[in-house]
Amino acid sequence: MMTPFNFAKVPPLYLGQGKLQLLPQLMQSFGRGERLRVLWVTGKHSLQKSGQEATVEGLLGEGGEVVGRLVCDREPTTELIDHWCAIYRPQQIHLVVGIGGGSVIDAGKALSAMLPHNNSIFDHLEGVGKGIPHSGVKVPYLAIPTTSGTGSEATKNAVISQVGLQGYKKSLRHENLVPDGVIIDGDLLMSCPPEITAPCGMDAFTQLLEPYLSPTASPLSDALAWSGLKIISRNLLKACGEGSQDPEVRESMAYGSFLSGVALANAGLGIVHALASPLGGYFPIPHGVICGTLMAAAVRVNWQALQRRDPQHPAVAKMAKLGQWMSQDAGKPPAYYCDFLVQELENWTEQLKIPRLGEYGLTEADLGRILAQTTNRNNPIALNREEIQELLGSRL
Repeated sequence: MMTPFNFAKVPPLYLGQGKLQLLPQLMQSFGRGERLRVLWVTGKHSLQKSGQEATVEGLLGEGGEVVGRLVCDREPTTELIDHWCAIYRPQQIHLVVGIGGGSVIDAGKALSAMLPHNNSIFDHLEGVGKGIPHSGVKVPYLAIPTTSGTGSEATKNAVISQVGLQGYKKSLRHENLVPDGVIIDGDLLMSCPPEITAPCGMDAFTQLLEPYLSPTASPLSDALAWSGLKIISRNLLKACGEGSQDPEVRESMAYGSFLSGVALANAGLGIVHALASPLGGYFPIPHGVICGTLMAAAVRVNWQALQRRDPQHPAVAKMAKLGQWMSQDAGKPPAYYCDFLVQELENWTEQLKIPRLGEYGLTEADLGRILAQTTNRNNPIALNREEIQELLGSRL
């Protein structure tokens, strides 16, 4: 008998070259019998580099009245969202459109969530605010990613960061905050440079692998995670090299990123993302870099812990399945494929030049406070403090 499970809402997805042209049509579906008032959020350079800025502006103007354009060039903060809402809340915004990387998508999602309300977003942030649940009332939101990493275009949470001694990286969350539509168009993705493509792609792979190995995984989340793992494993190095200008390669990466958002929403995340929360709160480290630099080390530590304490754990068979897919080598024992998986991920980390955490100021003296804020969450096996410290210390 199949174990019962739930499955979260997934947004409508429009994927393929030329799908950006659907933007006016999708915008007009949110019309209220009056001229649609639109607020859009973008990154600092992505649209200029892709040569799509004028096209996007034209399509937005065709679909409605553009009230304002906001530039988000870093992970959104409480102060930023509150400031933007104070300016645009009186202007009766009907639709928010986010076009950019993960930080832009999160910022747009947070704006859509808070424009109809008069309080601070901090009141609703998990673990640091007042603990007030969000009502789910929002302004409709369209997400158009220009990078392939966070999967935020498919999730119900917006991540808000504050870096410093009292820093945090926490979520505003409600089922209704899932975007009302997602456009993935290869023409918007090809200008993303290798130094961003690489950590973002590693982040997406992590967000597929952790749900795949999660104790709360279901047959449905496994099927989607597996689809994403296969496609990213075949396209990540291409996207950072000879395939960077191939829209099919870029769309494959974006497809995998979208699936990572669906997978994490339904099966949770493991030790890498448990560490990412305090690391991103205390240090100015991009989320993709944190996940990308820790992924291989985490898989190694998990594999070693499973061998010592639970060699028959279902996660071992899943790791071996992925290792076999990546090796394209038949007839080997499971341990061979698990070892191959670890080695291949370590090779990726080196080939893609994923930075170490020490480059952002993290030292051995900081490990204690990071570990104090870290739980095993949905990790396949409960790691002890020494194992987590080994993982973290190996990437200083």
